[in-house]
Amino acid sequence: MEQKEKIPVLAVVGPTASGKTSLAVALAHALDGEVISCDSMQIYQTMDIATAKPDEQEMEGIPHHLIGFLPPDQPFSLAEYVRLAGEAIENVACRKKLPILAGGTGLYADTLLRGVKLSDSGEDPAYRAELQALAEKEGGEKLREMLMACDPDYAAGVHAHNIPRLIRALEVYHATGIPLSVHIARSREGGTPYRAFWLGINYRDRSSLYDRINARVDQMMERGLLEEARAAYASRMKTAAQAIGCKELFPYFAGEKSLSDCVETLKQSTRRYAKRQLTWFRRNPDIHWLYPDELGKEGLLAEALRLVKAESGFYRNVNSHPDAL
Repeated sequence: MEQKEKIPVLAVVGPTASGKTSLAVALAHALDGEVISCDSMQIYQTMDIATAKPDEQEMEGIPHHLIGFLPPDQPFSLAEYVRLAGEAIENVACRKKLPILAGGTGLYADTLLRGVKLSDSGEDPAYRAELQALAEKEGGEKLREMLMACDPDYAAGVHAHNIPRLIRALEVYHATGIPLSVHIARSREGGTPYRAFWLGINYRDRSSLYDRINARVDQMMERGLLEEARAAYASRMKTAAQAIGCKELFPYFAGEKSLSDCVETLKQSTRRYAKRQLTWFRRNPDIHWLYPDELGKEGLLAEALRLVKAESGFYRNVNSHPDAL
């Protein structure tokens, strides 16, 4: 039987506020591509500022997929993301465009591009309800502490605010006695339908990234983050409101902390999240790292295009504009 040719997918990953969207859009212009979001929170409607969704100006006319399509109170699973992202990739490729996966949710990117087969094993509704009650009482940090004890590899890529993923991982371990990270590793047999080329954005000087994060939070506040978070607080959304940028402001609405203290907590939480993202992505030996603080904006794009062109096994399958390279 003739083996089906793998679909080339360019992945642009890295920590929050590193410049992934800007680079992905520039690459889409140069390589005739479309962007598929790989962000576990940008899938939700509303929450535009908190999740740093790209606006029309930032998209620069490039089609973006899997952004703002789900009601904010609706749960969303890893398996659902893999299915929808896979459909989007095929749709883009069928139109002779290059699928460009862009985002910072490492588990989503790895599971999708490495062809991990997901199953529904490890169901325990009673234990799930118990964990949900515990989360409402003691918060996500407690669940993450529990997960670190039984599955540190998986916990490393999950934020304490992502209650659904924490609960699912604990539920799987409780029901099967096997960490979810092991289930995922075992499910990678059979290969992947994609020929992925990974680009990662990082900063030689960590303080440069942290300065970008702090500046982004200030910009988000100027754009109306407080009002967006207030609406989430009033509606008691249990899913999208877990996004960094909302929950940190809730103590202000409850009269427990000053606004300045909450904003500082938000900056700190975002910096910690970026550090966890980098920890996750550094484990991927296939990532070609790019450093904006060394290359500058134009140099960043030029180096990214050089790397893509140099990878003959990937580039020959890309319907690109050679003149742009």
